[in-house]
Amino acid sequence: MKAARLVARRTFDFIDTEEPEPEDGQAKIRIESVSPCGSDIHGQFAAHMPEEEYPRPPGAPCHEIAGTVVLSRTDEIKEGQRAIVLPTPGLGGLTEYIVQSPDRIIPVPEWGPIDEWMMCQHSGTVLFSAKRWGNPAGKRIAVLGQGGIGLSFTMIAEKQGAQQVVGIDLLDYRLDKARELGATDTVNPDKDNLVEALEEVTGGEGIDVVVDATGDPAGFETCIQIIKRHGTFISFSLTGSEGKRSSFTHADWMRKAVTIIPTQIAGTDRPTDEIREMVALKERGWMDPGLLKSHNLGFDDAQRAYDMYTDHTDGVIKVAMSVA
Repeated sequence: MKAARLVARRTFDFIDTEEPEPEDGQAKIRIESVSPCGSDIHGQFAAHMPEEEYPRPPGAPCHEIAGTVVLSRTDEIKEGQRAIVLPTPGLGGLTEYIVQSPDRIIPVPEWGPIDEWMMCQHSGTVLFSAKRWGNPAGKRIAVLGQGGIGLSFTMIAEKQGAQQVVGIDLLDYRLDKARELGATDTVNPDKDNLVEALEEVTGGEGIDVVVDATGDPAGFETCIQIIKRHGTFISFSLTGSEGKRSSFTHADWMRKAVTIIPTQIAGTDRPTDEIREMVALKERGWMDPGLLKSHNLGFDDAQRAYDMYTDHTDGVIKVAMSVA
């Protein structure tokens, strides 16, 4: 089968590799759509890794995957079922087939484009983290970073009835998307003083909950600066893949008595629960993560897709690559 692999920093090639076959208790999925994620970029694609670590395993880095079950050796998953697949470490979606156990296969309905259902994986990880802000009614929530993850936080906060949802980003096209998806206000720190702008848009009330979805170590300090006293800071970003350290002024944290909540669904023993919930919420029309999709490309365009996502070019939010 055909597979992409990283042979150097930010460089893919394509190879033919052995097609996997399921063992008892597993299912084989024909991959139909995949999408790069920020963690793929920071963790492998754009990371500075030693030369001896290349080439990377075939199919990696890619963990947002959807397709159709073509062979099942388990009673829990039926052949012909469409599904999102969460790969185990060492596996990736930049291939034509993948095998997986039922606990990491999330069935999706037969209606609607498969690439739009795939976006539930992305937004489902956010739902896990958004639960940590509790009941958002009456709260002012600011989301630092309006990529696919930040926009998912924005959508969820709006759907849950937050009093105010402020999208913050350095790219105006992302702020346009944030308003489209429910942000009541937006701020570009390149154009306005962030602290002063938030003071103005909240009428001096301040931010109750701030989310860091930047992937930038500097985001930690910014979140401490902009939150109100006794506020809640939800940290989603992964910034330590290359030894980078997030820092903040300790006195500011102490003075504001901020609660910091680190969140990462992949680090739990139930990494698919909120993804399954997001599929159900999309099915009943509560939220549509498919709205995040901005580009459709082919499997042979993997290099272009990852470069685009890394460099934030061509108005990209989320890229779906067709494999089948």
